[in-house]
Amino acid sequence: MAKGEKIVATNRKARHEYHIDDHLEVGLVLTGTEVKSLRGGQANLKEAYCTVDGGNMILRKCHIAPYDHGNVNNHDPVRPRRLLMHKREIAKWSKSLQQKGYTIIPLKLYFKNGYAKLLIGLGKGKKLYDKRQVIAERDTAMRLKKVNRQRSRE
Repeated sequence: MAKGEKIVATNRKARHEYHIDDHLEVGLVLTGTEVKSLRGGQANLKEAYCTVDGGNMILRKCHIAPYDHGNVNNHDPVRPRRLLMHKREIAKWSKSLQQKGYTIIPLKLYFKNGYAKLLIGLGKGKKLYDKRQVIAERDTAMRLKKVNRQRSRE
């Protein structure tokens, strides 16, 4: 975490469900009540994904809770939100998106120098055996670390 960064939400399942090939930091177009709700940490990225629509990158199914002290003009919690990217970046990512099995997943939502930012990643879905292999590798690494600690104590 860099200086001036406040993490609002992370998508912890994304790295478990997908192989992340590339990532990019983008801005978001938000309303006032959404920003206030985000500052309170009221966001969920679990089912969120990004699509390209009419030359714009759109964040879909990201749940930002309605602001507690908002009035009747409060925002819709799961409305599509436009991402701020350069046209060449959108073209590059949409070209990658057209490849079989790739999707754009939001990884982290945070504030950087007062601005809401989103870290997106280009991911390819993992198969069940890939997930099992990663879990097995993690377990063996933990066992090795434990054995090495015990040997160093002796």
